Amino acid sequence: MNSALTFVTLSGELKAKQEKDHIVLDLPLYSTYPQEFQEVEELVKTAVGDMVVQDLRYSPDAKKLLVRLSDTYERSVLEKLKVNAQDLVPAEKTGKVKGLILTLKGSLSEKHKNYDFYSRYFAPWNGVLEDPVTGSAHAVLGSYWSQHLGKSEMLAFQCSPRGGEMKMSLQGDGRIDIAGQVVIVLTGNLTF
Repeated sequence: MNSALTFVTLSGELKAKQEKDHIVLDLPLYSTYPQEFQEVEELVKTAVGDMVVQDLRYSPDAKKLLVRLSDTYERSVLEKLKVNAQDLVPAEKTGKVKGLILTLKGSLSEKHKNYDFYSRYFAPWNGVLEDPVTGSAHAVLGSYWSQHLGKSEMLAFQCSPRGGEMKMSLQGDGRIDIAGQVVIVLTGNLTF
């Protein structure tokens, strides 16, 4: 069995390799830029209601909107947040957003591991209401949080109902390694 695979995708090569009990994805690191609230106000309010938004960023390469919630919120607030992902599509008026990331800074006061940040990811534009654990979203989050935390190695948790932990390591070549445990949902053989 091959322990490394390369996938040719629309956004470039995606490399995956097995290391012990983790799969490590080698992805491009996606930069974010400030986003005007008024331009995406309906989308943000549809997702988070009147929650306090601390920062709003957009990644044009990944076509993802990053909504950072106030540092005063804890993980449980993000986990309990009810987002009707089907309502996000008509609320997005710019035509440029294909994924919505909700994130908040980790807290040392919480009873969980010392995660650097938490997230949830919604992509109903691509047929995914809420993705359980998302490598491409963390290629955006890794870029954002490394700047705000001053770190190149981070530990994150995606707070979907299934959820998952990811370890990130920024590489010097504009790429990021994202490692996580996997859940096998289908097995089979490819014949060429």
